[in-house]
Amino acid sequence: MATPTENPQLDKAAGLLRLARRIAVLTGAGISAESGIETFRQPRTGLWARYDPMELAHVDALARDPKTVTEWYHWRFSKCADARPNPGHEALAKLQKLKRDAGGDVDVLTQNIDGLHQAGGAEDVVELHGSILRWRCQKAGAMRPIHEVDFSSFPPTSEAGGVLRPDIVLFGEMLPTGALEAAERAVMSCDVFMTIGTSAVVYPAAGYIDLAISRGVPTVEINPDATPMTGSVTHALRGPSGAVLPELLRRMRD
Repeated sequence: MATPTENPQLDKAAGLLRLARRIAVLTGAGISAESGIETFRQPRTGLWARYDPMELAHVDALARDPKTVTEWYHWRFSKCADARPNPGHEALAKLQKLKRDAGGDVDVLTQNIDGLHQAGGAEDVVELHGSILRWRCQKAGAMRPIHEVDFSSFPPTSEAGGVLRPDIVLFGEMLPTGALEAAERAVMSCDVFMTIGTSAVVYPAAGYIDLAISRGVPTVEINPDATPMTGSVTHALRGPSGAVLPELLRRMRD
């Protein structure tokens, strides 16, 4: 196995990134897992082990049992509240700044709801699935940051008397139009497309990489394991983003 210093795929990918003016990056649960955040489908233990997360995360479950669903999402937040951006988040933010300083850009599109990209320094992040750090009144639509929500009882409610729910996309709901439009613009204008910590086989993520490939744009995949898209991308880089992204950045600057 090649060591990092003799990995030709890393050198080629770094060369692409060095020359690119606009880069679109799609991230998934894998980059957050490196910060200790459990992936959605990880086995549960303790109080919530008997619940199916696929059912709790459905809009019908929220309507049927808002107490249990909001309590579960509060628990999910408490499990990741102490998480910190890892070197992958930070390297991506540095890449964005590097390109912007040179007159280009890096558009960060994420399927994650934890806000770690922003905490790591990235700006203008497109949150395809929303954010658990914001909660929305179902009656009035008003938003508030999670630290201003009263969780002394469930479901939490607003002054308007509506249930407060996390501002995320539940199963059975449409993704936000603004985020979808921003993501499509990013993919249509990029000259390199990257996926990090995601298999990119569930739509709309799969559609973005397909669109990039159809445009003839070079594609880079960063993931510890092979994915169904590995055979279709230009460069597949195996390893955690916290190791691969800083190394890519280093090689870009050499």
